[in-house]
Amino acid sequence: MSTGAKAGIQVPCSFCPLRKQPAFRDFAPEELEFVHRFKKGELRVERGATVLAEGAASAHFYTVLAGWGFRYKLLADGRRQIVNYVVPGDLVGLQGTLMGEMQHSVEALSAMTLCVFDRERLFRLYEKHPSLAYDVTWIAAREECMLDENLLAVGRRSATERLAYLLSFLRDRARGTGFGVEGRIPITQQHVADTLGLSLVHTNRTVRKLVARKLIGWGEGGAAVLEPEALAELAHWDAGTRIPRPFI
Repeated sequence: MSTGAKAGIQVPCSFCPLRKQPAFRDFAPEELEFVHRFKKGELRVERGATVLAEGAASAHFYTVLAGWGFRYKLLADGRRQIVNYVVPGDLVGLQGTLMGEMQHSVEALSAMTLCVFDRERLFRLYEKHPSLAYDVTWIAAREECMLDENLLAVGRRSATERLAYLLSFLRDRARGTGFGVEGRIPITQQHVADTLGLSLVHTNRTVRKLVARKLIGWGEGGAAVLEPEALAELAHWDAGTRIPRPFI
Protein backbone atom coordinates (compact mmCIF):
# COMPACT_ATOMS: atom_id res chain seq x y z
CA MET A 1 0.00 0.00 0.00
CA SER A 2 1.38 3.40 -0.93
CA THR A 3 1.82 6.37 1.36
CA GLY A 4 -1.60 7.51 0.17
CA ALA A 5 -3.22 5.03 2.56
CA LYS A 6 -4.44 6.12 5.97
CA ALA A 7 -6.11 4.17 8.75
CA GLY A 8 -9.86 4.75 8.85
CA ILE A 9 -12.65 4.28 11.36
CA GLN A 10 -14.33 0.92 11.02
CA VAL A 11 -17.99 0.88 10.04
CA PRO A 12 -19.76 -2.18 11.52
CA CYS A 13 -21.01 -4.47 8.78
CA SER A 14 -24.53 -4.27 10.21
CA PHE A 15 -24.48 -0.55 9.31
CA CYS A 16 -22.72 -0.94 5.96
CA PRO A 17 -24.13 1.72 3.60
CA LEU A 18 -23.95 -0.68 0.65
CA ARG A 19 -26.61 -2.88 2.25
CA LYS A 20 -29.12 -0.09 1.68
CA GLN A 21 -28.41 0.11 -2.04
CA PRO A 22 -30.72 -1.73 -4.46
CA ALA A 23 -27.84 -3.08 -6.53
CA PHE A 24 -26.74 -5.49 -3.79
CA ARG A 25 -28.32 -8.54 -2.23
CA ASP A 26 -28.53 -8.58 1.56
CA PHE A 27 -26.79 -11.04 3.85
CA ALA A 28 -28.43 -13.77 5.87
CA PRO A 29 -27.89 -13.15 9.62
CA GLU A 30 -25.19 -15.83 9.94
CA GLU A 31 -23.40 -14.51 6.84
CA LEU A 32 -23.42 -10.98 8.21
CA GLU A 33 -21.96 -12.16 11.50
CA PHE A 34 -19.17 -14.04 9.72
CA VAL A 35 -18.27 -11.08 7.48
CA HIS A 36 -18.28 -8.78 10.52
CA ARG A 37 -15.68 -11.02 12.20
CA PHE A 38 -13.82 -11.53 8.92
CA LYS A 39 -13.32 -7.80 8.36
CA LYS A 40 -10.16 -6.43 10.01
CA GLY A 41 -10.81 -2.73 9.53
CA GLU A 42 -10.78 -0.06 6.84
CA LEU A 43 -8.25 1.89 4.84
CA ARG A 44 -8.65 5.35 3.35
CA VAL A 45 -6.75 5.68 0.07
CA GLU A 46 -6.15 9.04 -1.55
CA ARG A 47 -6.72 9.70 -5.24
CA GLY A 48 -3.76 8.57 -7.34
CA ALA A 49 -2.42 6.17 -4.70
CA THR A 50 -1.43 2.63 -5.65
CA VAL A 51 -3.71 0.20 -3.84
CA LEU A 52 -1.90 -2.93 -5.06
CA ALA A 53 1.08 -3.28 -7.40
CA GLU A 54 1.67 -5.95 -10.03
CA GLY A 55 3.93 -8.64 -8.59
CA ALA A 56 3.03 -7.77 -5.00
CA ALA A 57 2.10 -10.47 -2.49
CA SER A 58 -0.27 -8.79 -0.05
CA ALA A 59 -1.51 -10.30 3.19
CA HIS A 60 -4.90 -8.69 2.55
CA PHE A 61 -7.61 -8.25 -0.01
CA TYR A 62 -10.30 -5.59 -0.01
CA THR A 63 -13.88 -4.67 -0.78
CA VAL A 64 -14.44 -1.17 -2.10
CA LEU A 65 -16.74 0.60 0.34
CA ALA A 66 -16.61 4.01 -1.38
CA GLY A 67 -14.86 5.59 -4.33
CA TRP A 68 -13.52 4.51 -7.73
CA GLY A 69 -10.36 2.77 -8.85
CA PHE A 70 -8.96 1.04 -11.92
CA ARG A 71 -6.99 -2.08 -12.73
CA TYR A 72 -4.09 -1.78 -15.18
CA LYS A 73 -0.99 -3.40 -16.62
CA LEU A 74 2.21 -1.75 -17.84
CA LEU A 75 4.61 -2.58 -20.64
CA ALA A 76 8.34 -2.27 -19.99
CA ASP A 77 8.43 1.14 -21.70
CA GLY A 78 5.69 2.53 -19.44
CA ARG A 79 2.72 2.22 -21.79
CA ARG A 80 -0.41 1.48 -19.77
CA GLN A 81 -3.50 -0.58 -20.50
CA ILE A 82 -6.45 -0.07 -18.17
CA VAL A 83 -8.30 -3.40 -18.09
CA ASN A 84 -11.27 -2.52 -15.88
CA TYR A 85 -12.64 -0.16 -13.24
CA VAL A 86 -13.66 -0.89 -9.66
CA VAL A 87 -16.64 0.65 -7.87
CA PRO A 88 -18.25 0.11 -4.46
CA GLY A 89 -18.92 -3.55 -3.76
CA ASP A 90 -16.06 -4.84 -5.92
CA LEU A 91 -13.32 -7.10 -4.60
CA VAL A 92 -9.73 -5.91 -4.99
CA GLY A 93 -6.75 -8.24 -4.57
CA LEU A 94 -8.59 -11.57 -4.85
CA GLN A 95 -6.28 -12.54 -7.70
CA GLY A 96 -3.21 -12.04 -5.52
CA THR A 97 -4.85 -13.99 -2.71
CA LEU A 98 -5.47 -17.05 -4.89
CA MET A 99 -2.40 -16.89 -7.17
CA GLY A 100 0.21 -15.71 -4.68
CA GLU A 101 0.90 -12.35 -6.29
CA MET A 102 -0.92 -9.70 -8.27
CA GLN A 103 -0.92 -9.95 -12.06
CA HIS A 104 -2.05 -6.33 -12.44
CA SER A 105 -1.94 -3.08 -10.46
CA VAL A 106 -4.81 -1.12 -8.92
CA GLU A 107 -4.85 2.68 -8.56
CA ALA A 108 -7.37 4.93 -6.82
CA LEU A 109 -9.26 7.01 -9.36
CA SER A 110 -10.84 9.01 -6.54
CA ALA A 111 -10.48 8.93 -2.78
CA MET A 112 -11.45 5.40 -1.72
CA THR A 113 -12.46 3.61 1.45
CA LEU A 114 -11.57 -0.09 1.50
CA CYS A 115 -12.77 -2.83 3.84
CA VAL A 116 -9.75 -4.96 4.77
CA PHE A 117 -9.81 -8.76 4.92
CA ASP A 118 -7.06 -11.20 5.88
CA ARG A 119 -6.40 -13.43 2.89
CA GLU A 120 -5.47 -16.37 5.14
CA ARG A 121 -9.06 -16.47 6.42
CA LEU A 122 -10.60 -16.70 2.95
CA PHE A 123 -10.43 -20.48 3.13
CA ARG A 124 -12.54 -20.41 6.31
CA LEU A 125 -15.22 -18.69 4.26
CA TYR A 126 -15.18 -21.58 1.77
CA GLU A 127 -15.30 -24.13 4.59
CA LYS A 128 -18.06 -22.60 6.70
CA HIS A 129 -20.23 -20.53 4.36
CA PRO A 130 -20.77 -22.07 0.90
CA SER A 131 -23.27 -19.32 0.03
CA LEU A 132 -20.57 -16.68 0.50
CA ALA A 133 -18.10 -18.87 -1.40
CA TYR A 134 -20.60 -18.91 -4.25
CA ASP A 135 -20.76 -15.12 -4.05
CA VAL A 136 -16.97 -14.84 -4.41
CA THR A 137 -17.15 -17.16 -7.44
CA TRP A 138 -19.98 -15.06 -8.90
CA ILE A 139 -17.94 -11.88 -8.51
CA ALA A 140 -14.96 -13.49 -10.27
CA ALA A 141 -17.19 -14.76 -13.10
CA ARG A 142 -18.78 -11.33 -13.49
CA GLU A 143 -15.32 -9.80 -13.81
CA GLU A 144 -14.60 -12.25 -16.63
CA CYS A 145 -17.81 -11.21 -18.42
CA MET A 146 -16.85 -7.55 -18.15
CA LEU A 147 -13.39 -8.24 -19.57
CA ASP A 148 -15.02 -10.08 -22.49
CA GLU A 149 -17.11 -7.00 -23.26
CA ASN A 150 -14.12 -4.68 -22.90
CA LEU A 151 -12.07 -6.81 -25.30
CA LEU A 152 -14.92 -6.73 -27.82
CA ALA A 153 -14.99 -2.94 -27.55
CA VAL A 154 -11.26 -2.55 -28.17
CA GLY A 155 -11.14 -5.12 -30.94
CA ARG A 156 -14.28 -4.48 -32.95
CA ARG A 157 -16.02 -1.20 -32.08
CA SER A 158 -15.16 2.07 -33.82
CA ALA A 159 -13.58 4.85 -31.74
CA THR A 160 -16.95 6.57 -31.29
CA GLU A 161 -18.64 3.30 -30.37
CA ARG A 162 -15.81 2.48 -27.93
CA LEU A 163 -16.23 5.73 -26.04
CA ALA A 164 -20.02 5.41 -26.04
CA TYR A 165 -19.67 1.88 -24.68
CA LEU A 166 -17.15 2.82 -21.99
CA LEU A 167 -19.24 5.67 -20.59
CA SER A 168 -22.45 3.62 -20.77
CA PHE A 169 -20.70 0.74 -19.02
CA LEU A 170 -19.28 2.94 -16.26
CA ARG A 171 -22.59 4.69 -15.71
CA ASP A 172 -24.31 1.34 -15.40
CA ARG A 173 -21.67 0.12 -12.94
CA ALA A 174 -22.28 3.16 -10.76
CA ARG A 175 -26.04 2.73 -10.63
CA GLY A 176 -27.29 1.57 -7.28
CA THR A 177 -23.92 1.84 -5.53
CA GLY A 178 -24.64 5.20 -3.92
CA PHE A 179 -22.16 6.96 -6.19
CA GLY A 180 -24.80 9.19 -7.70
CA VAL A 181 -25.69 8.38 -11.29
CA GLU A 182 -26.28 11.98 -12.24
CA GLY A 183 -22.78 12.97 -11.15
CA ARG A 184 -19.66 12.91 -13.29
CA ILE A 185 -17.66 9.77 -13.94
CA PRO A 186 -14.25 10.73 -12.50
CA ILE A 187 -12.02 9.87 -15.45
CA THR A 188 -9.69 11.93 -17.61
CA GLN A 189 -9.21 11.65 -21.33
CA GLN A 190 -5.89 9.92 -20.64
CA HIS A 191 -7.77 7.21 -18.72
CA VAL A 192 -10.09 6.83 -21.70
CA ALA A 193 -7.15 6.57 -24.11
CA ASP A 194 -5.44 3.95 -21.93
CA THR A 195 -8.65 1.93 -21.69
CA LEU A 196 -9.67 2.01 -25.34
CA GLY A 197 -6.26 1.76 -27.01
CA LEU A 198 -6.52 5.20 -28.64
CA SER A 199 -4.07 8.07 -28.83
CA LEU A 200 -4.84 11.07 -26.66
CA VAL A 201 -5.43 13.18 -29.79
CA HIS A 202 -7.86 10.64 -31.21
CA THR A 203 -9.60 10.41 -27.83
CA ASN A 204 -10.04 14.18 -27.69
CA ARG A 205 -11.57 14.25 -31.17
CA THR A 206 -13.94 11.44 -30.24
CA VAL A 207 -14.99 13.15 -27.02
CA ARG A 208 -15.75 16.35 -28.94
CA LYS A 209 -17.97 14.41 -31.36
CA LEU A 210 -20.14 13.05 -28.55
CA VAL A 211 -20.21 16.43 -26.82
CA ALA A 212 -21.34 18.06 -30.09
CA ARG A 213 -24.16 15.51 -30.35
CA LYS A 214 -25.11 16.41 -26.74
CA LEU A 215 -24.82 12.79 -25.64
CA ILE A 216 -22.21 13.58 -22.99
CA GLY A 217 -20.70 16.53 -21.16
CA TRP A 218 -17.03 16.82 -20.24
CA GLY A 219 -15.26 19.00 -17.71
CA GLU A 220 -12.57 18.99 -15.06
CA GLY A 221 -14.59 16.55 -12.95
CA GLY A 222 -14.79 14.00 -15.75
CA ALA A 223 -17.62 12.82 -17.99
CA ALA A 224 -21.36 13.25 -17.55
CA VAL A 225 -23.78 11.04 -19.50
CA LEU A 226 -26.60 13.27 -20.76
CA GLU A 227 -28.53 10.82 -22.96
CA PRO A 228 -27.94 7.32 -21.58
CA GLU A 229 -30.31 5.46 -23.89
CA ALA A 230 -28.97 7.11 -27.04
CA LEU A 231 -25.39 6.56 -25.91
CA ALA A 232 -25.97 2.84 -25.27
CA GLU A 233 -27.69 2.50 -28.65
CA LEU A 234 -24.71 4.12 -30.36
CA ALA A 235 -22.42 1.62 -28.62
CA HIS A 236 -24.61 -1.37 -29.63
CA TRP A 237 -24.57 -2.31 -25.95
CA ASP A 238 -27.25 -3.53 -23.59
CA ALA A 239 -26.66 -3.83 -19.84
CA GLY A 240 -29.06 -6.76 -19.71
CA THR A 241 -31.30 -7.74 -16.83
CA ARG A 242 -30.14 -6.35 -13.52
CA ILE A 243 -30.32 -8.66 -10.53
CA PRO A 244 -29.12 -7.88 -6.97
CA ARG A 245 -25.41 -8.67 -6.96
CA PRO A 246 -23.46 -10.10 -4.05
CA PHE A 247 -20.59 -8.48 -2.20
CA ILE A 248 -18.42 -9.39 0.75
